[in-house]
Amino acid sequence: MEYFNVQKLGDLIREYIQMHKGPDYLDELKVINSWKTVVGPFIASHTIDLAIRNKMLFVRVDSDALRMELSFSKSVLKDNLNAQAGREVITDIVLQ
Repeated sequence: MEYFNVQKLGDLIREYIQMHKGPDYLDELKVINSWKTVVGPFIASHTIDLAIRNKMLFVRVDSDALRMELSFSKSVLKDNLNAQAGREVITDIVLQ
């Protein structure tokens, strides 16, 4: 009788992503996907791009005034985004 190494498909997908994208990739996606929930629809609609590199969230917005307003809330935003991921994924936010 043959025995097979049986694993759940979800576990295999997570293992593949960690091997090819890095161990933090799924948590980084949680942070990026929770941006609209954390900042609300108005700010999200003025967000051009989000990217995470070296534990820093880079946020590009289309308004200088909005960039200034967000700069005052960086610490709270960082804490709320990390809470959505369930652990510290980002250590700083860079507004562009």
